[in-house]
Amino acid sequence: MITELASSVLIAFIATDGMNTVTQFLFRDKRMAWLWLVVRVYVGWVWVQAGWEKVGNPAWTGAQSGTALAGFIKGALAKVGGPHPDVSGWYASFLENIVLPHTAFWGQLVAYGELLVGIALILGLLTAFAAFFGGFMNLNFLLAGTVSINPQLLILAIALLAARRIAGWWGLDRYVLPKLRSGQ
Repeated sequence: MITELASSVLIAFIATDGMNTVTQFLFRDKRMAWLWLVVRVYVGWVWVQAGWEKVGNPAWTGAQSGTALAGFIKGALAKVGGPHPDVSGWYASFLENIVLPHTAFWGQLVAYGELLVGIALILGLLTAFAAFFGGFMNLNFLLAGTVSINPQLLILAIALLAARRIAGWWGLDRYVLPKLRSGQ
């Protein structure tokens, strides 16, 4: 239900050439902060669960760090061939030449990144920053040929970015962002 609502809101935002009354209400009015709280906490919880599972797994962050990611990458590279590949050649090249030789580093970056994005979203701390990097991870997972819940999370991340002015209102952004803007 949340995904469908976010998709509709995002389409309404894109379809209007800027902010009409409805999109302004949805994305900027503090009365709608409760909606973005629900979306933010849901997306954050999904990220915390994914990150916590990886942080506690030695194949991601322990003695065998990088082995899980290496398996994921090899699976993605197997999806490059054929008339309609799931993984584009340029992205396969990135995975093969940049990520695969350094899977221990990238594995820990993914595991702790997922956990930190989730915590930040749940707390409403630097919400736009967290939503951006969560969406960036979703985009990379999609480019690697993994669908799962990634399209929905990417849509919700974009919606949170569009609502960045109020998405963290019921969270720490309400107190932290004014201090960051004033330089205190």
